[in-house]
Amino acid sequence: MADSRKSNGTTPFGFEPKPLLWKDRKRYFGLPISFTRYEFDSDRLTCRIGLFRTTTDEVLLYRILDIKMTQTLWQKLFGVGSIMLYTADQSHSQFPLINIKHPERIRRGLSDLVEKERMEKRLLGRELFGTAAAGLVDIDGDGIPD
Repeated sequence: MADSRKSNGTTPFGFEPKPLLWKDRKRYFGLPISFTRYEFDSDRLTCRIGLFRTTTDEVLLYRILDIKMTQTLWQKLFGVGSIMLYTADQSHSQFPLINIKHPERIRRGLSDLVEKERMEKRLLGRELFGTAAAGLVDIDGDGIPD
């Protein structure tokens, strides 16, 4: 199978891919034996599910509104945890990262990246909350979508 990258490290479309900051798989009993893969770079989070038919979902980090981490007793025993991301995305209002290693470290890292992305784009959380409600935005702040 031929590599889609050219010899200079760019893709056929001419842009250079961003380096991955983290990647992991959904784990069972602490082992990465599933076909669900998670990864994020400096501006987006991607989830790929499947072996023969692969579905790829992605969310831009600045669209993440809230992050919730949970660890059951069994997850603690196997050194994994789950993170639920609540987003302003229309197609994925909830984006789960299930049974990943080092969930506390990943939660903190994602939180820092989300804040960094919002600062770079000069967005406030309240600007994103309006987009989460079916695309309706409250411009004047009176509680009624305009």
